[in-house]
Amino acid sequence: MESLNKKLDILAFAAHPDDTEIACSATLAKHVDMGYRVGVIDLTAGELGSRGNAALRLQESDKATKILGLHHRENLNFADGFFQHNRENLLKIIEKIRTHKPKIVLCNATHDRHPDHARASKLVSDACFYSGLVRIETENEHGDLQEAHRPKQVFYYIQDYDQKPDFVIDVSAYMDKKMQALQAFSSQFYQPNSTEKETPLTMPHYLDFLQGRARHFGRMIFVEFGEGFVAQQPLEIKDITAF
Repeated sequence: MESLNKKLDILAFAAHPDDTEIACSATLAKHVDMGYRVGVIDLTAGELGSRGNAALRLQESDKATKILGLHHRENLNFADGFFQHNRENLLKIIEKIRTHKPKIVLCNATHDRHPDHARASKLVSDACFYSGLVRIETENEHGDLQEAHRPKQVFYYIQDYDQKPDFVIDVSAYMDKKMQALQAFSSQFYQPNSTEKETPLTMPHYLDFLQGRARHFGRMIFVEFGEGFVAQQPLEIKDITAF
C-alpha cells in the first residue's frame, strides 16, 4: 500500500505479518479514527510459518490493512527466521524511519516465545537510535540524502509472553475491528476444515485468549478492553493531574 504523503505519526514494525494484528491492531485503528497517520512495516513475509505461504500471507496482510484503515503498509522481505542484526538491515530500517518520520514507533516484544520477535525488537529499537545520527547517511528513493530523524518514543507491544504494561490504551470501541483484522489472516488461525498442521495460533480457543487478554488489560484501567505496551524510556508527564 503506497501513499503520496510519506509522513506518519505512528509507525509499527513487525517481524511477521499478523504480529501487529495480534498485539496492537485496535490501538492502530483507534488512532486512525483520531486523525493520525498510521502505518505498518513487516520485516518478513512469514514464509516459514507452518500454514499458508508468503504470497497468501501478503494477500491476508492487504485485507487486514484495508480493515484497519492504515495509511501505509509494506514488507521489507527479510528472511523469515534468519534475518540478522547487521549493518545492511539496520540501514534499510533507518531509511524507512527517515522516510516516514514517525513521532512514535511500535515494535515487537523484547522477549517472547518466537525468537524472531526479540531479534526484530532489538533491530528496530537500535535503528530508531541510529536514525538520529547525522553521520549515518542514507538515500531516499530518488537518490537524495535523507535528514536524520529519531522518533520521540519507542513502545513495545505485548505478544505471547505475559508482561506488565507500562500503560494501557482503551480500545473498547475497536475490539470488533481487531477481530475482523485477525480473521483476515484465515490461514493462521482456527479453521475447522483445515488439513494443515495445527499450531498454537490455530487452536480453537486462541482468539478467545486474545479477547481475554484485552479484557485483562482493560480491567487495569477500568474499561472493557485494552491493549498494553512497554515503554523503552520514561514517559514525560506535563500535568500530574491530567488522567
